Amino acid sequence: MMGELWGQMGSVMATVVFMYTIFERFFPPTIRDRLQAYAQKLTNHFNPYIQITFPEFSGERLKKSEAYTAIQTYLSANSSQRAKKLKAEVVKDSQTPLVLSMDDNEEITDEFQGVKVWWSANKVSSNPQRYNPFSYYGSSDEKRFYKLTFHKSYRDIITMSYIKHVLEEGKEIEMSNRQLKLYTNNPSSGWYGYKQSKWSHIVFEHPASFETLAMDQKRKEDILKDLVKFKKGKDYYAKIGKAWKRGYLLYGPPGTGKSTMIAAIAKFMNYDVYDLELTAVKDNNELRKLLIETPSKSITVIEDIDCSLDLTGQRKQKKEEVESEEPKDPMRRNEEESSKSSKVTLSGLLNFIDGIWSACGGERIIIFTTNYVEKLDPALIRRGRMDKHIEMSYCCYDSFKVLAKNYLDVESHLLFGRIGRLLEDTEMSPADVAENLMPTSVDEDVEICLEKLIKALEKNKEEKARKKAEEEAQKKLEEKEKEESTKMKEMSKEKTRENVVKENGFC
Repeated sequence: MMGELWGQMGSVMATVVFMYTIFERFFPPTIRDRLQAYAQKLTNHFNPYIQITFPEFSGERLKKSEAYTAIQTYLSANSSQRAKKLKAEVVKDSQTPLVLSMDDNEEITDEFQGVKVWWSANKVSSNPQRYNPFSYYGSSDEKRFYKLTFHKSYRDIITMSYIKHVLEEGKEIEMSNRQLKLYTNNPSSGWYGYKQSKWSHIVFEHPASFETLAMDQKRKEDILKDLVKFKKGKDYYAKIGKAWKRGYLLYGPPGTGKSTMIAAIAKFMNYDVYDLELTAVKDNNELRKLLIETPSKSITVIEDIDCSLDLTGQRKQKKEEVESEEPKDPMRRNEEESSKSSKVTLSGLLNFIDGIWSACGGERIIIFTTNYVEKLDPALIRRGRMDKHIEMSYCCYDSFKVLAKNYLDVESHLLFGRIGRLLEDTEMSPADVAENLMPTSVDEDVEICLEKLIKALEKNKEEKARKKAEEEAQKKLEEKEKEESTKMKEMSKEKTRENVVKENGFC
């Protein structure tokens, strides 16, 4: 019985192959295409499954599809561990450079809201005759694509929810796995040409984090809550009709951790940092072009903005020129303007922060740092431009404990109380405290480093007391000189009055 069955099956298969060969060889292409189309319609009528393909390249210029990349990332992270055939690929600028994904002609299953779907990786060649087995590179006619298969009763769930979920999840995974970059703006002379760009970058590997940041714990928690609220605020910003961006002003004395705060924010938010050097920007137009080139999920930083350009005195200078009775010679004014390396104005910078061009893109953070906040123009740092002002102050006891944990790996010590009292009476930056806590040789243990810090704090306290005494003495001297000057003026007035009386003949 089995032998007869296999014989009949062989005869049927041979007949099918023979008929297909006759069909391919003797039927004209137009008739073949028409018959295949009808056969496909007939098959689709009885087939309850729908298929969607996502090609690797799309568009007229065959640009790599973002959807294909997002799907590949999603499947690699969520489903490829169930595939039997995997391929390893090296991914550039990623924390996990070796990525495993399913191989060609492999199929895996996924589930979404109780709906089962099938993903398959496929590869076809439009011109098999051009295949070169001795080439190191793949055939240019090879076309890869992902195919999604699902039951037609779940069309709305898949097309309206699942595909969107896959693309968003894939992009989130790609963002979390990528290496952070630190960018700086190039001079405009190098913007154009082959492989030229407005920004150049390196991998951003700063080790700072909020856990190691020397700051009061309550203030750190307040900043973290603000950042989380901003990151999840896409719908909220759209509802209130405001661009999805936020400005932070970091101000305080040198060495208080402003740059470290920027690195901690970048690491927490997983954003690239764009360090904008204003002195390399010629004018407001170039500043606008640089803004357009900064993507979403990025931090634009202008450090020491009070020193970058003479923006703080522009309004005062213009006002003085208007009020001056003798305006400058036009030739001289043109020479002065041409001699400036940058013609970026305060108005241009304000438009850069919150003008109409600042709304292009979303999820952006702008950070200014300064040592002297009182020097900045109020219009530059008002709320709405710099939404949150963060004062980076001198080292307090909570900051010291963080530094002691970082540098000495100690959370409590008998000398902590004495150091805490000294910190209340002194003004020492976290950078100076860290420098004293850092062991300089293998012989220095925890106690030696803490005693070294105590000596530095006591010296700082004495210096502060000496300066205070000098200031008080100077103040008393000035008050005494002022009193003597007042007395001299009164005596002079009295003498003048007596002379007037004598001249008028009164005794």
